[in-house]
Amino acid sequence: MSCFPTPGFAYVGGALHAEGVPLSRIADAVGTPAYVYSTAGLEANWHAYDDVLAPYRAKGLGIDICYALKANSNLAVIRTLANLGAGADVVSEGEMRRALAAGIPADRIVFSGVGKTPEEVAAALTVGIHQLNVESFPELEMVSAVATRLGKPAPIAIRINPDVDAGTHGKIATGRKEDKFGIDLSLARDAFARAKALPGLQPVAVAIHIGSQLLKTTPFRQAFGKVAELVQVLREDGIPISRIDLGGGLGVPYRPSDAEPDHHSYVAAIFETVGHLGCQVTLEPGRSLVASAGLLLARVNFVKEGLHRRFLVLDAAMNDLMRPALYDAWHTLLPVEEPSPASPLSPVDVVGPVCESGDTFAKQREMPPVAPGALVAFLTAGAYGAAMSGTYNSRPLVPEVLVTGDSFAVVRRRPSFEESLALEKMPDWLSPTPA
Repeated sequence: MSCFPTPGFAYVGGALHAEGVPLSRIADAVGTPAYVYSTAGLEANWHAYDDVLAPYRAKGLGIDICYALKANSNLAVIRTLANLGAGADVVSEGEMRRALAAGIPADRIVFSGVGKTPEEVAAALTVGIHQLNVESFPELEMVSAVATRLGKPAPIAIRINPDVDAGTHGKIATGRKEDKFGIDLSLARDAFARAKALPGLQPVAVAIHIGSQLLKTTPFRQAFGKVAELVQVLREDGIPISRIDLGGGLGVPYRPSDAEPDHHSYVAAIFETVGHLGCQVTLEPGRSLVASAGLLLARVNFVKEGLHRRFLVLDAAMNDLMRPALYDAWHTLLPVEEPSPASPLSPVDVVGPVCESGDTFAKQREMPPVAPGALVAFLTAGAYGAAMSGTYNSRPLVPEVLVTGDSFAVVRRRPSFEESLALEKMPDWLSPTPA
């Protein structure tokens, strides 16, 4: 078995495996493209946090890990993490219902999101949600009205925008003053004062989230320090803050050259900035729990030789994995059949079959020879892969497979074309005229 950068996946006997299962066997059973998740990978990513937290918990720091479902909302993935001790961070009623269906109790679910509806707030309060993270003054008024109408006080955190630039891609930055998320730090005291005055609200927490792809702890320290200062000011104002929601966790290395996340430094930053406040701390990692535990399995349709470029045309497309088209994201691509160390590398554009120039996974990527019909795997695709997939070009949703040891199960099947068509209905005026 050769060394491999992703937990749960390795070349064994010249073939890429998910734990004890050859990926070729999965491809034969479910077809391609398909997402494949490793239980061992999920467990390793969970313990990367939980094991580091243990000594700090022994020192009295209370920390809950609430998995951010937006990264991967498959029920089997959620259940695997729930069995390890995870709560949930959700941003829609649909995600909340998935968390509940996977076995996470309502009092361990945090409901975030900048655009919650009154119906979603009512559903969350009705099931007994742990906390609603409120992001604007109008939302405060709306939550108050819903809570008062239902007679169910709403435990809320107010999400503060600390104006800390995490230095990530602009489309995933969430903590700068120009981003849509949270209430400006300078307005925080006014927001909490308003929350205290409104009926039906219980302002108990300060929340922040500056992004999910940070590999350095300096931005975290800056943001957490601002939270600590705010908590002390709010307590002086008579607001009994007992919780802090510190948002998403560390990033993940997508490129071989990316730094490895340092969980010890991350947790130390938490303890050293907010540990003295006596607050219960919530972390909301998503990407770092699931990304490396999943890959997208695809097959080469054609190798197209152009005048100026060579194209590897896959059966996977941008609707299956849209991160490259959306974020210019990098995913390491490996042949399922292990290439010889002596195999020559040559540049290829890796593309899909969708009728868009944006349906491109990589440009001029150095790859060993790969023949038509061969299987390839996009690594670190367990986060924002299947969760963001769609049916553009009327392509069916991709199946998802969970592996444990030498067993695997289809945890979301590929719908048939007939099932997709059955979701739609022809209006009466377009019905065919009887002969």
